[in-house]
Amino acid sequence: MHDDGEEPAVRRVGSRVVYENPWMVVREDEVERLDGSRGIYGVVDKPDFVLVIPLEGGGFHLVEEYRYPIGRRTWSFPQGSLPGRQAADPQELAHLELAQETGLRAATLTHLGYLNCSHGTSGQGFNVFAASGLRPGEPDREPEEQDMRQKWMSRDEFKALVREGRITDDSTLAAYALLTMNESG
Repeated sequence: MHDDGEEPAVRRVGSRVVYENPWMVVREDEVERLDGSRGIYGVVDKPDFVLVIPLEGGGFHLVEEYRYPIGRRTWSFPQGSLPGRQAADPQELAHLELAQETGLRAATLTHLGYLNCSHGTSGQGFNVFAASGLRPGEPDREPEEQDMRQKWMSRDEFKALVREGRITDDSTLAAYALLTMNESG
């Protein structure tokens, strides 16, 4: 999205869908640059998602699952979007994702910000929420999440997992940065 009042440095002059499934659309755009030269740009269209930081006892609840594209298990904050590329109210989606992945229900959700992820290939972004006043319940995970585990971690444990390369999710780390900025005023 372009909103600074300047002419965009690259504008779309044509587009074609090259791949589509229930989770994404991949398109190839023909573009024109400021100097009039033309080229192509590959774009992955995915719906925005939410990421929830479940806060409790000075630490967080995280989830761990096997991530097929990188071929290993990693920890992250609960996050997701609706199936079928459906649009969703971010706050409602945050309550839903938290409950589905962890079983936790939050009395309070605080919006910490909106960030883009992979902005070189996609317009997808995500809303970050801090969840507090947590009540336990049963998770209701999707089939892709059947191997998911959950654990409460102290902030020191979280930092150690980052240093060890066991938390590599950029969205989780960006959300943690938003949280710490929000806490420090």
